[in-house]
Order: sequence, then structure tokens, then C-alpha cells
Amino acid sequence: MFDASPEPLAPSPNFGPVACRSNGSFRRRPSYVVDMEAVLWYVLTGTRGGPNRVRILRAIDDRPRNANQLADHLGLDYTTIRHHLDVLREHDVVERTGDGYGTVYYPTERTQRNWDLVEEIAEDLT
Repeated sequence: MFDASPEPLAPSPNFGPVACRSNGSFRRRPSYVVDMEAVLWYVLTGTRGGPNRVRILRAIDDRPRNANQLADHLGLDYTTIRHHLDVLREHDVVERTGDGYGTVYYPTERTQRNWDLVEEIAEDLT
């Protein structure tokens, strides 16, 4: 018996879900974009620390800073800053350079490519 239903699209290692354009056509988004969107939504809205993580991201986007500088700049406890930086690093949202006290943090390239989404999420949080 012939089944006339279309076959589902096979997952692609390089492309994520289909996105509908405003003109009604469809395109596939690269998987790194889709994955980063999910990561950003999770780390910035999926937990109570989201608003502070947005503040941290904005501060290190302005200029790279170490954890102590971030704590002073944002008026947060140093251990709170370190916790949030660890979460952001674990999810490839920020990266660091240097070691010890001089370690500075800055947004990853993936985060920078999705900065409009960071700002959109920040607006939703306010």
C-alpha cells in the first residue's frame, strides 16, 4: 500500500529547525545558532540568576573584566560573580584569558554573534 504522507526531514548535523521568513518562504538555521539560542534562553531566563547574568554579560561586553572588577562594578558578592561566570563558561557564553587573579572574562564569539538575542532577553527580564 502506498503512503502519500511526506517523509519527515532528516536531521542534519549542520542545520537546525526550519524557520519561516516573513515572506512565507522557509530556511534552515545553522545549528550553532539554534543551539546558542536555546543556551541563552536557558542561562538567562531558566534560572533565578538570569538578571545578574545579563548584567555580567553587558559589563564584560563593554570591556573584559576579572571577577573582582565585576563584583565592584555590579555591587555583587565576589562568590556570586564567580558562580555566574562558572555557569556562563560551562555553557560557552563567556570565555576567559589569563590565570589566577588576573583572569579576565569576555563574551564568546558565539555569544557576540547572538548579541541581539541577549538584548531581547534582557528586555524581557525588565
